[in-house]
This record gives sequence, structure tokens and C-alpha cells, in this order.
Amino acid sequence: MISSSPLREQSGSQHPGLQGSKTRVLDLLKRHGAQTAAALAERLDVSLPAARKHLQDLQEAGLVVARTEKPGGRGRPQHVFALSERGESTFPKSYATLCSDVLGHVQQLFGEGAVMQVMDARRVELYRRLAPLIQQPLLGDRVTALADELRLAGYAAEAVCEDGVWYLLERNCPALKVAREFNQLCQSELTLYRELLQAPVTRESRIACGAAECRYRIG
Repeated sequence: MISSSPLREQSGSQHPGLQGSKTRVLDLLKRHGAQTAAALAERLDVSLPAARKHLQDLQEAGLVVARTEKPGGRGRPQHVFALSERGESTFPKSYATLCSDVLGHVQQLFGEGAVMQVMDARRVELYRRLAPLIQQPLLGDRVTALADELRLAGYAAEAVCEDGVWYLLERNCPALKVAREFNQLCQSELTLYRELLQAPVTRESRIACGAAECRYRIG
């Protein structure tokens, strides 16, 4: 599901691609909040240079940010490290379950049409936000721009051209639980892609139905 807010929400395995001390650094920052390199070194029982190296790697990966603050609001400013939005997103969230539960109640109270109304309202908001970023004179440029935005939203998206035909591929579904329970989500996103790309879009495969990827033929 594309987030209608700038914040990218993701779920899945905790700290993908990280091992050992770097994972422990993220866990400590989550549990205790912003920390100095010295405090982290002590908690990790490693040298200060080693802690700084872990922090540098995590900063380069966009998982940690550095800032300057005063201890307790007073005293000499110190350099501290905290989780970035991307770092926060590596911790499991229950957003998909919450969304599914809310939509289930909407459907129970107001009928299936009400769920589609919710999806349509979301689609209108997403179009308003994404259209200025997608508008390009050439279809290939529009498909590429949309794939870029979807990739930022966690879709592992890619634009490819095969024998002169453009395809949009999504190898991850950030809202798989919702998509499996509410087909209206996929219907709404298909309509959104048609509107953004200003071209016919046909979905040839769907992760929610067991395929390895969502594959859209453009044109």
C-alpha cells in the first residue's frame, strides 16, 4: 500500500541485512533513545572506535542520524545518535493488522461499497501528491518515475521495456495482508496507475494471488 503520508511505513523481518553489533546498536537506540557513542560503547562492551564505526556504517545506511543536544537540557552540548525514520521502520509494526481490522469494521457496518469509497478517497489523495512527480511527456519516463516512487514506498518496483512494451514490476507488497483480505485495494491501485500514467494498464500477475510479483503491462 502506498502511504499517503511522506513517512514510508514498512513491515517484515527486523533489521534486514544487518547482523551482530549493528543490530544491537539499533535495538539499544530503540530501547533507550538517543545515545552518545561512548554510552553505546559501554552498553555494547566494545571500544569507542568500534562503536563509532558501527554508527558511521548505520548513518551511511540511513538508519541512524546524529544531532547535538544538551544533557538534561543543561550543561555542555554533546553529540548523540538516534534512529532515523528508516531505522524506526526496521522494527516490526502492526499497521497492516490495524488497517485490516479497521476496514473489516467499515465493511461490517456500512457494506462493501464503503470500503471502496475509502479506497477511492485514498486514491484521489495519492493522485494529488504523485501526479506532479509523474508527469512526463514520454510514457517510458512516466513509468520510470512511478517505479521510483513505488520503490521508495517499499514495493521493490522496476520499470522495464520488453520488445517495445513497457512493464511495471513490483516484487514486494508492503500491504500483503490487506491486499489478500480486501481486493478493493488492488482495484484502486490499478485505477491509480492508469490515471498517473495516462495509458491503459493491465495487471498480468498479482502477489496477493500467489505470484512472485505484481506485473503490469502498460499500453
